[in-house]
Amino acid sequence: MTHRAHQRGAALLTAMIIVTLIASLAAGMVWQQYRAVQIEAADRARAQSSWILQGALDWARLILLEDAKQNRNKPVDHLGEPWAVPLAESRLSTFLAADNGASADDGPEAFLSGNIEDAQSRYNLRHLLGGPQVPELEKRVLERLCSQINAPPGTAGVIIAGLRAAFPAAASGASAPDTSDSGPLRPAGVDELGWLGLDADTIARLQPYVVLLPKPTAVNLNTAPREVIAALFDGVDLASAERVVQGRKARPLQTVEEAKAYLPASVPIDAGRASVDSSFFVVTGRLRLDERQLEQRSLIERQGLNMVVLARERINQLLDRDKP
Repeated sequence: MTHRAHQRGAALLTAMIIVTLIASLAAGMVWQQYRAVQIEAADRARAQSSWILQGALDWARLILLEDAKQNRNKPVDHLGEPWAVPLAESRLSTFLAADNGASADDGPEAFLSGNIEDAQSRYNLRHLLGGPQVPELEKRVLERLCSQINAPPGTAGVIIAGLRAAFPAAASGASAPDTSDSGPLRPAGVDELGWLGLDADTIARLQPYVVLLPKPTAVNLNTAPREVIAALFDGVDLASAERVVQGRKARPLQTVEEAKAYLPASVPIDAGRASVDSSFFVVTGRLRLDERQLEQRSLIERQGLNMVVLARERINQLLDRDKP
């Protein structure tokens, strides 16, 4: 009797071990399958997001192309044109429903928004790199701008020294590309000025007013904020710059010379530093899915009727649902 009981106990133990092994293997297989499904879903969502944002970019390029065609005889860019109207956040299924007659409620909970900004509405830091010495006028422009936006004292000097160390060949006027590794990392945009020693608060203050483009550009007086206009010219204060801003709302400037009506008579306007049209634009597209937002920023140069994408950056953000 005892021997049989031992056999039954051994058989039961063996069965339990086998069941445990089978359960472990089954759980492992289910987990692997779940992981594979999740990875596939993430890849599919990433691909779909890329297609949507690429479509938004192509749409923006088309808008800029139509603007170039309309202004071919007299190039003027201002904030009253279609490209300057932002796309308010809209449910993506709204576009799909309009296209195929489906109900807007049938689509995914995805929301698209975006805008086109005139990159030449800001002061281009590339002007600081045009030779062996920084022109005194460019120093004064940056110092005035930093003062007007309440940046910390010495910010202009930090930017000048950092940029010229990061781009030594451009600063010296050499035509050959620089290969030195001794300087700081080269910022591709204003977001990366922290590499030069600026803190996040200072960068946030600078962002609406400065830009780093591939080549020197004139400031568009039809789109620039008053802080940039006041900093651009010697002898112009914020009040005079505000007159330009208010005047262009009633009637956009058709030539640079028209700005003289709003500025002190003693202020010279160099056509190489100011303009009423633009070639560089920043296109931003945002796709929101639940608590995640994917943002794509693209720098476009308008070369005649060609819209050339020079740079592209994507930022994946996790939104805080607790914020109103």
